[in-house]
Amino acid sequence: MTDITGSSAGASLTVPAEDLQALQLLDEPQEWQIFSQSTPGQPQSWSSSVVFEGMHCSACAITIEDALKAVPGVQEVQISAASHRGRITWKEGVTKPSAWMAAAARAGYRAVPANDAHAHERRRYEARQMVWRVSVAGLCMMQVMMYATPSYVTAPGEISPNLLALLRWASWVLSLPVMLFSCKPFFVNAWRDLLQRQISMDLPVALGMLITFVVSSLGTFDPDGLFGSEVYFDSLTMFVFFLLTGRWLELRMRDKTAGALEAVMNRLPDQVMRQSGGQWERVSIRKLAVGDVIEVLPGQAFAGDGVLMQGHTEVDEALLTGESRPLSRSVGDVVIAGSHNLSSSVRVRITQVGAATRFAQIVNLMESASVTKPEVALLADRWAKPFLWGVLIAASGAALYGWQFSPGHAVMVAVSVLVVTCPCALSLATPAAMLASAGALARSGVLVRRLDALQRLTEVDTVIFDKTGTLTRDDFTVSTIHVREGVEPHRALWLASGLARLSIHPVSRALWTYARQTLPAPMLEHELTDFTERAGQGLQAHFYEAGHRHELRLGSAAFCGAPARSSDLLQVSLADDQGWMATFELSEVLREEAVNLVKALQERGLAVRILSGDGHAAVQRVARAVNVEVARGLCTPQDKLQQLQALQKQGRKVAMVGDGLNDGPVLSGANVSFALGQAVPLAQAKADFVLLGGQLSDLLDAWQRSELTMKVVRQNLVWAVVYNLACIPLALLGMLPAWAAGLGMASSSLVVVLNALRLSATGPKSFRHPQG
Repeated sequence: MTDITGSSAGASLTVPAEDLQALQLLDEPQEWQIFSQSTPGQPQSWSSSVVFEGMHCSACAITIEDALKAVPGVQEVQISAASHRGRITWKEGVTKPSAWMAAAARAGYRAVPANDAHAHERRRYEARQMVWRVSVAGLCMMQVMMYATPSYVTAPGEISPNLLALLRWASWVLSLPVMLFSCKPFFVNAWRDLLQRQISMDLPVALGMLITFVVSSLGTFDPDGLFGSEVYFDSLTMFVFFLLTGRWLELRMRDKTAGALEAVMNRLPDQVMRQSGGQWERVSIRKLAVGDVIEVLPGQAFAGDGVLMQGHTEVDEALLTGESRPLSRSVGDVVIAGSHNLSSSVRVRITQVGAATRFAQIVNLMESASVTKPEVALLADRWAKPFLWGVLIAASGAALYGWQFSPGHAVMVAVSVLVVTCPCALSLATPAAMLASAGALARSGVLVRRLDALQRLTEVDTVIFDKTGTLTRDDFTVSTIHVREGVEPHRALWLASGLARLSIHPVSRALWTYARQTLPAPMLEHELTDFTERAGQGLQAHFYEAGHRHELRLGSAAFCGAPARSSDLLQVSLADDQGWMATFELSEVLREEAVNLVKALQERGLAVRILSGDGHAAVQRVARAVNVEVARGLCTPQDKLQQLQALQKQGRKVAMVGDGLNDGPVLSGANVSFALGQAVPLAQAKADFVLLGGQLSDLLDAWQRSELTMKVVRQNLVWAVVYNLACIPLALLGMLPAWAAGLGMASSSLVVVLNALRLSATGPKSFRHPQG
């Protein structure tokens, strides 16, 4: 055994040397980078996603947080009692993963990487062990109840003392497997709490079990002693069985609730077939690099983003984009990591691997959401430990008060108080419901980045839409090109396409697509330098021609100094050193679901507005089509933010719906924000919700689900509060036997989890329209 230094207050637990050596393997950068992401703006700072084994309540989460925060170099710790997941931000060079993982192990909780290959097997083993413990407790309970029944149904004196003693001896023997095997997790965790001078839900429960067994044993072996001849083996085995059954069901429900994240994370294969020198070799996915050609068989997942080089197939992108229908992919089409190959063998050239893939970004954001704590959950966590200390004090007070009348009865009253109180239901009420809802939304193509956004969404009374790529589809077509005198349209298109190909904005992609269809291939090659993209304005770069350096600008009329041109089409301008060069007019198509969506929002009493950087005429045309009265064009990102802040100063709660590309400031400033479109750079998106499938109708689904989520949260909170307010006084008055206390505790958190589980059903879409 190896002692790990740097512990928090309390006696140090030891970590086996072999476990410490296994943790130190994760100190290699190529290992910890697999489950860690660099923290933007903080050099050498990393955020690692892990799963904690052995957690049961919010007090456990607080214990782990305290232990990890005591490790030098650990900057931030977020742990969710509902998902058992954590995100630890730490400083490279100051600490290592093995140091803070050892700190968690010293506190009694094992931390494993969120993508650990053996985590699923360990969960299965844990579930099998739980089934065995429940089975042993249930079998012994039935036998003990059978032996206890005669004492309940017969009058005093009808059973001979010897027979009664024999029945009690038999009950004692049958209670031993329950205490030594079924109750082992409770006693192990309680002993850990005592060593660490901490408290969790298992400490009062273990005390209740131990006291009941000791009092019953004394009643069996010394019936004339202080506690009398009363035994409670039937109550003991019953509440152990009820507690274990409840915990097993919670385990099952939690795994199902968090299933969306697990389903996404486990989609990548461990190994792939890679082409090397004309031969095929099987390599680990970690060795895959950009430019590699791999073979993907039917039923396998694509290991990286890439382009189809050979073959034709159908792919399943349901968990990544929300598109439930198989999608056809041919040579030249893009495939994304994590999607499944359905129909035939194909060859793919890899373009992105690892953290650069959209799949990795989705997983990273889902992991962040799984450890966020809504305000109500934070409040419950802060009160969890004081509540448990209050339970111990109340139980002690009840025992001391009743001792003068009947020591045996007083002790059992204390046991009932210890067992019946359950802060777990209160701490799980909010996060369990929100995690279940976030999982269902993820399966339908809506990524929830912050769980508390579900609550804030129900408070919104105003919705602001961007126009381009949001209310309109992001596939535009160039209809007209206006150029200054002496400039050929094809030259203007050639220069504009050089800038457009470097941006993922919908307008840029439309120009680049049009250029590829119009210009000869040699003209599509550009050599630009100093490229920059200014949010809400446009693109800027330099190019060299005939030995001279020239500046190019592509974007809004103001950015390019373009002359005013009246048109209700979308306009984008091009300028060089001499000023305005060309204006491209693009026709855009309103999204099929936009009209019905705006109508549905207005019927809910929401005020709808449009703020766009496009010209007034184009904005008004879309506003008329969707029946929005307040619409404003030529807005810079700062203009949008000022409009948003003005509404918020009036007391309005505002939701912003944008493309996630140019609307960063206003998305960050809104009470709730949505980023729409499959081209959104997820790692940079500032939105609370990301509509992965690019379907505007998903917004209303998220709205409806948030309302249902908060309804379930309120139900859970009411149940948790009413349960504790009703049962604790009954236990203190001695009106609640130990077996009923165990049943009450098991059912309290189980009801919360089962109620939350109703939200995990994806459900039908609010409305869908065929794609044109």
